[in-house]
Amino acid sequence: MKIYQKSLAEMKKIVADYTQQTVDFKVEQAVSDILKNVRENGDQAVRDYEKQFDQVDLTDFQVPQEEIDASLDKISPELKAALELAKKNITSFHQMEVQQGFIDGQQPGIIRGQKITPLARVGLYVPGGTAAYPSTIMMSAIPAKIAGVKEIVMVTPPQKDGIKPAVLAAAKLAGVSTIYQVGGAQAVAALAYGTESIPKVDKIIGPGNIFVATAKKQVFGTVSIDMVAGPSEIGILADDSANPREIAADLLSQAEHDKRARAMLITNSEDFAKKVDAEVEKQLETLPRQEIARAAVNNRGFIAIMKNIPDMFALMNQVAPEHLEVQLPDAIQYLGAIQNAGSVFLGRYASEPLGDYVAGPNHVLPTGGTAMFSSPLGVYDFIKRTQFTQFDRAALQADLKAITTLARTEGLEAHARAVESRFPKED
Repeated sequence: MKIYQKSLAEMKKIVADYTQQTVDFKVEQAVSDILKNVRENGDQAVRDYEKQFDQVDLTDFQVPQEEIDASLDKISPELKAALELAKKNITSFHQMEVQQGFIDGQQPGIIRGQKITPLARVGLYVPGGTAAYPSTIMMSAIPAKIAGVKEIVMVTPPQKDGIKPAVLAAAKLAGVSTIYQVGGAQAVAALAYGTESIPKVDKIIGPGNIFVATAKKQVFGTVSIDMVAGPSEIGILADDSANPREIAADLLSQAEHDKRARAMLITNSEDFAKKVDAEVEKQLETLPRQEIARAAVNNRGFIAIMKNIPDMFALMNQVAPEHLEVQLPDAIQYLGAIQNAGSVFLGRYASEPLGDYVAGPNHVLPTGGTAMFSSPLGVYDFIKRTQFTQFDRAALQADLKAITTLARTEGLEAHARAVESRFPKED
């Protein structure tokens, strides 16, 4: 891994390069063409793309319900128990996010308030092959169900040997309504615009490759999306009281996801930095996904040595990592120093994979520095807030002068007259 020992100002410039977002205009155009074709030609366009990209000739996109129901009997008891534990903890955590509307009637003649309404239908994109993670299905669908979403439509690329039972079982446990064997940008288009077979949704969630991410970005506005997710990231703040072997293992836990993943350690100890770097090299030798993880740590990983703990936090807040581990004594005391992070893991035994699977907090998180202004996926992502106002005659009359003054100041005479029409002058 690259090891830097520079000033805070210099390191802030360096980490800015790690969050630079690039646009592939060829991908943008290809995706735009796919979206247009699916919008205009529906099912037939989707079938054509599935034949072209996934080499399958589909007559029916929908996965039979009996196949979904049978999936729980096809997985091992250990996996079923793990999925059920994940469901229990994800549910208990996200139930605490449920929001209530409110009514304010404290002022005479005035009622103001806000009502909470769940989205009607949500689309969940699940990648195929090795990237099909049952845990992500649970993390995505369960908050939607808690929010009150009535219908969750899942799309996933068709597989030669059929969709993995683990994926179907997770969907079944999480409350997915319907599953369609469709992938890529064409699946996003089908969810955004609707086809003869696949219903239009209100929001599209879930990770995918660059074509899926680009498609989600382009349909935003027609539908809502969760986020445009980038490669996985882990940032670790640690001093020499931490175990180098454990820190190296945690860095590699995210590096193995993608060659573009970011694994970052910020410490105040040069000796500790060197020990962690050596451990990363040692552990890479026996890692099954060594090629992917090595590319990630060599190209996108770094260790930064700072003067003190405040500088460590200042730099990590600039990074705004998807996952942040604080491996410092009495880690929870530093919670207030964290400004920008997707999900925070405090102390030695809060290893990041705990959050990926069973802790309960969501693992669908902002990446690429977007934790500076974005939040983890939650129940609040599947609701709408609607305001309401009621005034009686006396209350409106009391505010009449203020309303008409502001309206005429802004040059909006009709606004002023609309309110004045409630109080006609006597002839």
